[in-house]
Amino acid sequence: MDESSRLLARFEEDRTRLRAVAYRMLGSASEADDAVQETWLRLDRADTGEIENPSGWLTTVIARVCLNMLRTRASRREDPLDTGVHGDGAARVDPEEEAVLADSVGLALLVVLDTLTPAERLAFVLHDMFAVPFEEIAPLLERTPAAARQLASRARRRVKGASPVPDADVARRRRVVEAFLAASRGGNFEALVALLDSDVILRADRAAGPSRAPITLRGARNVAQGASVAAERVRFTQPALIDGSPGLVMAPGGRLFLVLAFTIVDDKVTGIDIIADAERLGRVEVAVLDAP
Repeated sequence: MDESSRLLARFEEDRTRLRAVAYRMLGSASEADDAVQETWLRLDRADTGEIENPSGWLTTVIARVCLNMLRTRASRREDPLDTGVHGDGAARVDPEEEAVLADSVGLALLVVLDTLTPAERLAFVLHDMFAVPFEEIAPLLERTPAAARQLASRARRRVKGASPVPDADVARRRRVVEAFLAASRGGNFEALVALLDSDVILRADRAAGPSRAPITLRGARNVAQGASVAAERVRFTQPALIDGSPGLVMAPGGRLFLVLAFTIVDDKVTGIDIIADAERLGRVEVAVLDAP
């Protein structure tokens, strides 16, 4: 096997893990693929005779590539866009694959990661998700290991959030929200009605609906009907903590589109606020619900 073939074989052993690191860093399948490709190019140009730990070296390189991409994105204040094709005409990631990837990582986690600074995101992803020691993360950020640890800790607090209600109440409300989501996904109209208070009120801001006007629905059957109409969107929806209480985030491809905040009394939904306006979304604190 010649040197080029040996390098490629070694890289392929790590490709899946490298793409996983890049996707969690960037939140975009196409950008993750770009980062993996750039990492391969750097490996191809490197003096591999001096690389003692190839997997560690590759992780360091792709982390640096992703960090630069995040910093460029932040300076331009742009979100990544998966347009149909690369500049060279190659096909971009299929939207279905993007949805599967986002679902596998967790929509709520991707939404929260998107709110972190590039340094916080790198420290959290590498340490908490891929067990990279802070001693190896620190040089990437030009910080001390203690400073890298603090960045990860700060990110962890954002990811986990804080709830102003007791754990038992969170668990009970979560069950109601998850039942609402399951009934919506299954198109089970009667199950939806059973979860709703007879006087439930649903309010959606002007950015949430097709008419660009605020929407108000009253009564269990009307709200259930409205949920049924929006069933196609449910595939991009997962539970999350919304301002400390269980709710739902809708995030196609991991990009926050809207949130559903629930008011729940005696295990019945008495109110649903659908927030899609960008300014209002910016004031909503989203966090990840722990596994039940």
